[in-house]
Amino acid sequence: MNSIKIIECVPNFSEGRDPEKIKAIAAAASAVSGVRLLDYSWDRDHHRSVITFLGEPEYVYEAALAAGSKALELIDLRCHDGVHPRIGAVDVVPFVPLEGAKMSDAVACAHRFGRAFAARHGTPVFFYGEAAKNEITRELPKIRSGGLPGLIKRLRAGACQPDEGPNVCPDRSGAVAVGARMPLIAYNINLDSSDVGLAKRIAGMIRESNGGLPFVRAIGVLLKSRNLAQVSMNLTNFQVTSIRKVFESVRKEADMAGVNILESELIGLAPRAALDEETAAYIRLIGFSAQRIIETHLPLN
Repeated sequence: MNSIKIIECVPNFSEGRDPEKIKAIAAAASAVSGVRLLDYSWDRDHHRSVITFLGEPEYVYEAALAAGSKALELIDLRCHDGVHPRIGAVDVVPFVPLEGAKMSDAVACAHRFGRAFAARHGTPVFFYGEAAKNEITRELPKIRSGGLPGLIKRLRAGACQPDEGPNVCPDRSGAVAVGARMPLIAYNINLDSSDVGLAKRIAGMIRESNGGLPFVRAIGVLLKSRNLAQVSMNLTNFQVTSIRKVFESVRKEADMAGVNILESELIGLAPRAALDEETAAYIRLIGFSAQRIIETHLPLN
């Protein structure tokens, strides 16, 4: 008897200021039978929302198409401004293998979604992570370097080419990065300061690309709505660099500047091996509960 394969999808959309639009996008995903919507959240300064759902590959594929299509109806990049780098209204669509699934299942789902989305909407699609078809696009930051203007410039210069769809980015929708990867932790630390220069310096010190912590991507931004500086991060391998290690490194640098850490934020969910109540308290994580742990929602019934 074949075991059930579970795929998680965590699409990121360039909308963080209109809750009704975000709820409509989430509702489009959850309306697909066989899919469980686990979480959705948004941030007005990043002007970004993240939705998490899971199910068997066929249902997750359908839910991703439904959510992405709804997002393109509602989001206009020509009216967009936010501190988070982006290339599209439907900015990033990662597929993650969970219970019973292999990475090859996530890659197949990513490729199928990318082909269908490009054909349906005329949107350029770049495959990244384990779904990448060339080394140029394997790393997501390389695709997103310079945001949408940077991508348009590279397309015009012939420095890159989409894996699916046209070679031109529509002004309203932009492009989309579609990937397959293992679970990562989207994690932010808010400093008790408005010194965005400090946040950027800390991000530069800890990010892997600058010789910092392995498997850490980081940027420093200002949350204008709260007048707080933030170190915004993706931890792509928490087994090598733990969330505690990242917190301690940021705190050390902040302490040296005479600044305290106000709080931490988890965007979406995290694996149980990465986060528990003790760790959540240690890193001053807001809004933590068992519902923020992926395994809480498995197996599907």
